[in-house]
Amino acid sequence: MKEIRTQVAIAGAGPVGTVAAYCLASQGVDVVLLEEGADCALDLRASTFHPPTLEMLEAFGITERLIEKGLKAPVYHFRERRTGDVIDFDMSELADVTRHPYRIQCEQYHLSRMLSELVREQSGAEVLFGHRVAAIEQGPGEVVIHAETPLSIMKITADYLIGADGANSTVRKWLGTEFHGFTYPEKFLCFTTEEPLEEHISNLCHVNYVSDPEEWMVLLRVPSLWRVLVPADMDTPDEALLADAKKNDVFERLIGRGEDVETHHRTIYRVHQRVAKSFLEGRVALIGDAAHLNNPIGGFGMNSGIHDAFNLAGRLVRVFKTGADADAELAAFERQRRTTTHEFIQAQTIRNMEYLKEGEGQLHARRKAEMEAIRADPDKRRAFLLRQSMIECVERERMAA
Repeated sequence: MKEIRTQVAIAGAGPVGTVAAYCLASQGVDVVLLEEGADCALDLRASTFHPPTLEMLEAFGITERLIEKGLKAPVYHFRERRTGDVIDFDMSELADVTRHPYRIQCEQYHLSRMLSELVREQSGAEVLFGHRVAAIEQGPGEVVIHAETPLSIMKITADYLIGADGANSTVRKWLGTEFHGFTYPEKFLCFTTEEPLEEHISNLCHVNYVSDPEEWMVLLRVPSLWRVLVPADMDTPDEALLADAKKNDVFERLIGRGEDVETHHRTIYRVHQRVAKSFLEGRVALIGDAAHLNNPIGGFGMNSGIHDAFNLAGRLVRVFKTGADADAELAAFERQRRTTTHEFIQAQTIRNMEYLKEGEGQLHARRKAEMEAIRADPDKRRAFLLRQSMIECVERERMAA
């Protein structure tokens, strides 16, 4: 059995795990990054980078590369499907508080692949694809990870383990950590297409949240494709949802020519609102989807996971490089990130989803009126933009540090 000794082991080479790995490795902390897949996953679900995330990634010299690969989206719309009404918000108004007053629409795997390559270049760092975490044991002053390959088992002994291995986290399961919350009662169906939706729907921007009581949707543009997210009934078999008839129906009602639309991907997934009871157990920490899940309305999931990674990695750098008190640093990580997750990420994403799903009726009419009042009032609009861009929650956390 091959054995490795390192300071920090990280499970999961998605955007959150690779950010944590590079934060540590670039500061001289020994890292082993484990990934079950043969490469960084080609995951299309997350594609929005918010201003604070872009500012954090500037420390890596990688933000400009994301901007080059992606699309700048300063404007986003809350739209009414049946009436065509649009409530627009322009993040350019925040140019006085951020260097990046826009979202960047860019698939998450670009970041993961950039960073996994950079991690490999660091002394004392290893990236091991095709290695699945099979077992975890915590002992005095260390964590032992058994990683399985198709042909062998590897033993990795580390001072700390970071679980960034996603919604079905093996690390979280080994810890026995409860994952509180709920799962939405419908499936979510995502299509990607090169069809120029902007030629069929007037005044369409790159980011659109479309309210409707029967079939709300999200229309997101990435450089080469449109992503169309719609709800689907739980009782409908997956094969029916992925069939041409369903695709034709969705696009026929959207642009009037469903049979002509070609899609690149058709994906079904469940969406959850869940938070781990603890982000920390001894020398093992959970970040990203392993620690918290939320619906995609607002693009907060990947971004909040990256913020987890910067918070935790910065604290571990202080532990290893300046002798900071490990217990105090890790306790502060859990307190700050759990507070932000509950008070902002969960609360805001639930509210955003409710707005889209209601679509009609007195409650939605009242909320639409509130949104229109926010849009019309400069002070309220600025507060809303600061919240939806994640600038407010990051600043609040920084002030509480």
